[in-house]
Amino acid sequence: MSETAPAVPPAPAPAEKTPVKKKARKCAGAAKRKASGPPVSELITKAIAASKERSGVSLAALKKALAAAGYDVEKNNSRIKLGLKSLVSKGTLVQTKGTGASGSFKLNKKAASGEAKPKAKKAAGAAKKPKKAVGAAVTKKVAKSPKKAKAPNPKK
Repeated sequence: MSETAPAVPPAPAPAEKTPVKKKARKCAGAAKRKASGPPVSELITKAIAASKERSGVSLAALKKALAAAGYDVEKNNSRIKLGLKSLVSKGTLVQTKGTGASGSFKLNKKAASGEAKPKAKKAAGAAKKPKKAVGAAVTKKVAKSPKKAKAPNPKK
Protein backbone atom coordinates (compact mmCIF):
# COMPACT_ATOMS: atom_id res chain seq x y z
CA MET A 1 0.00 0.00 0.00
CA SER A 2 2.84 2.38 0.63
CA GLU A 3 4.00 2.00 -2.97
CA THR A 4 0.67 3.07 -4.53
CA ALA A 5 0.33 6.26 -2.47
CA PRO A 6 3.47 7.99 -3.87
CA ALA A 7 2.50 7.08 -7.45
CA VAL A 8 -0.75 9.08 -7.30
CA PRO A 9 0.64 12.62 -6.55
CA PRO A 10 3.07 12.80 -9.51
CA ALA A 11 0.27 12.13 -12.02
CA PRO A 12 -1.76 15.32 -11.24
CA ALA A 13 1.35 17.53 -11.26
CA PRO A 14 2.08 17.10 -15.01
CA ALA A 15 -1.65 17.42 -15.75
CA GLU A 16 -1.68 20.85 -14.09
CA LYS A 17 1.31 22.05 -16.09
CA THR A 18 -0.13 21.13 -19.52
CA PRO A 19 -3.35 23.21 -19.27
CA VAL A 20 -1.29 26.27 -18.34
CA LYS A 21 0.75 25.88 -21.52
CA LYS A 22 -2.40 25.44 -23.62
CA LYS A 23 -3.94 28.61 -22.21
CA ALA A 24 -0.82 30.56 -23.02
CA ARG A 25 -0.90 29.28 -26.58
CA LYS A 26 -4.56 30.21 -27.01
CA CYS A 27 -3.94 33.76 -25.83
CA ALA A 28 -1.01 34.18 -28.19
CA GLY A 29 -3.03 32.74 -31.09
CA ALA A 30 -5.95 35.06 -30.41
CA ALA A 31 -3.64 38.08 -30.51
CA LYS A 32 -2.21 37.01 -33.87
CA ARG A 33 -5.63 36.31 -35.43
CA LYS A 34 -7.08 39.73 -34.71
CA ALA A 35 -8.07 41.15 -38.08
CA SER A 36 -7.11 44.59 -39.18
CA GLY A 37 -9.64 46.85 -40.85
CA PRO A 38 -13.09 48.18 -40.03
CA PRO A 39 -15.71 46.01 -38.33
CA VAL A 40 -18.42 44.32 -40.38
CA SER A 41 -21.11 46.66 -39.02
CA GLU A 42 -19.29 49.69 -40.42
CA LEU A 43 -18.87 48.02 -43.81
CA ILE A 44 -22.59 47.18 -43.88
CA THR A 45 -23.67 50.72 -43.02
CA LYS A 46 -21.34 52.20 -45.65
CA ALA A 47 -22.63 49.81 -48.32
CA ILE A 48 -26.27 50.60 -47.49
CA ALA A 49 -25.58 54.35 -47.36
CA ALA A 50 -23.93 54.19 -50.79
CA SER A 51 -27.00 52.51 -52.27
CA LYS A 52 -29.71 54.74 -53.73
CA GLU A 53 -32.47 52.12 -53.53
CA ARG A 54 -35.68 53.50 -52.11
CA SER A 55 -36.97 50.22 -50.68
CA GLY A 56 -33.61 49.28 -49.16
CA VAL A 57 -30.83 46.83 -49.98
CA SER A 58 -31.43 43.09 -50.02
CA LEU A 59 -29.07 40.63 -48.38
CA ALA A 60 -27.85 39.38 -51.78
CA ALA A 61 -27.17 42.91 -53.03
CA LEU A 62 -25.38 43.73 -49.78
CA LYS A 63 -23.13 40.68 -50.17
CA LYS A 64 -22.31 41.72 -53.74
CA ALA A 65 -21.39 45.22 -52.58
CA LEU A 66 -19.18 43.84 -49.79
CA ALA A 67 -17.49 41.43 -52.20
CA ALA A 68 -16.80 44.31 -54.60
CA ALA A 69 -15.18 46.20 -51.72
CA GLY A 70 -12.80 43.29 -51.15
CA TYR A 71 -14.54 41.55 -48.22
CA ASP A 72 -14.55 37.74 -48.19
CA VAL A 73 -18.30 37.06 -48.12
CA GLU A 74 -18.18 33.25 -48.26
CA LYS A 75 -15.83 32.99 -45.30
CA ASN A 76 -17.65 35.59 -43.15
CA ASN A 77 -21.27 34.85 -44.08
CA SER A 78 -22.34 34.32 -40.47
CA ARG A 79 -20.65 37.57 -39.38
CA ILE A 80 -22.62 39.49 -42.00
CA LYS A 81 -25.90 38.02 -40.78
CA LEU A 82 -25.09 38.67 -37.13
CA GLY A 83 -24.00 42.21 -37.98
CA LEU A 84 -27.27 42.89 -39.76
CA LYS A 85 -29.32 41.56 -36.85
CA SER A 86 -27.39 43.62 -34.32
CA LEU A 87 -27.69 46.80 -36.39
CA VAL A 88 -31.45 46.28 -36.68
CA SER A 89 -31.78 45.68 -32.94
CA LYS A 90 -29.71 48.81 -32.16
CA GLY A 91 -31.89 50.88 -34.47
CA THR A 92 -29.17 51.86 -36.94
CA LEU A 93 -30.93 49.93 -39.73
CA VAL A 94 -34.59 49.37 -40.48
CA GLN A 95 -35.77 46.09 -41.97
CA THR A 96 -38.29 46.92 -44.70
CA LYS A 97 -39.00 43.33 -45.78
CA GLY A 98 -38.46 39.88 -44.31
CA THR A 99 -37.37 38.69 -40.88
CA GLY A 100 -34.00 37.95 -39.30
CA ALA A 101 -31.09 38.45 -41.66
CA SER A 102 -33.17 37.98 -44.82
CA GLY A 103 -35.11 40.72 -46.54
CA SER A 104 -34.30 44.34 -47.31
CA PHE A 105 -32.56 46.87 -45.10
CA LYS A 106 -32.13 50.63 -45.16
CA LEU A 107 -30.67 53.22 -42.84
CA ASN A 108 -32.90 54.50 -40.04
CA LYS A 109 -33.44 58.23 -40.60
CA LYS A 110 -34.94 58.73 -37.14
CA ALA A 111 -31.87 57.33 -35.37
CA ALA A 112 -29.58 59.73 -37.21
CA SER A 113 -31.72 62.88 -36.84
CA GLY A 114 -33.27 62.70 -33.37
CA GLU A 115 -31.32 61.34 -30.46
CA ALA A 116 -33.12 63.62 -28.01
CA LYS A 117 -36.47 61.92 -28.66
CA PRO A 118 -35.65 58.70 -26.74
CA LYS A 119 -35.04 60.85 -23.64
CA ALA A 120 -38.56 62.23 -23.99
CA LYS A 121 -39.89 58.69 -24.35
CA LYS A 122 -38.21 57.70 -21.09
CA ALA A 123 -39.97 60.58 -19.32
CA ALA A 124 -43.28 59.50 -20.85
CA GLY A 125 -42.58 55.94 -19.73
CA ALA A 126 -42.24 57.17 -16.14
CA ALA A 127 -45.70 58.76 -16.39
CA LYS A 128 -47.18 55.47 -17.60
CA LYS A 129 -46.11 53.53 -14.49
CA PRO A 130 -49.34 54.24 -12.55
CA LYS A 131 -51.33 52.73 -15.42
CA LYS A 132 -49.29 49.54 -15.12
CA ALA A 133 -50.15 49.36 -11.42
CA VAL A 134 -53.86 49.58 -12.26
CA GLY A 135 -53.46 46.79 -14.80
CA ALA A 136 -51.68 44.64 -12.21
CA ALA A 137 -54.59 45.10 -9.80
CA VAL A 138 -56.99 43.90 -12.48
CA THR A 139 -54.94 40.78 -13.10
CA LYS A 140 -54.92 40.02 -9.38
CA LYS A 141 -58.74 40.08 -9.35
CA VAL A 142 -58.82 37.66 -12.25
CA ALA A 143 -56.39 35.35 -10.48
CA LYS A 144 -58.61 35.24 -7.38
CA SER A 145 -61.59 33.83 -9.28
CA PRO A 146 -62.46 30.29 -8.09
CA LYS A 147 -61.41 27.40 -10.33
CA LYS A 148 -63.41 24.26 -10.93
CA ALA A 149 -61.90 21.07 -9.60
CA LYS A 150 -60.89 18.53 -12.23
CA ALA A 151 -62.48 15.10 -12.13
CA PRO A 152 -60.03 12.21 -11.62
CA ASN A 153 -59.06 10.38 -14.78
CA PRO A 154 -60.86 6.99 -14.84
CA LYS A 155 -58.34 5.48 -17.34
CA LYS A 156 -55.56 5.39 -14.74
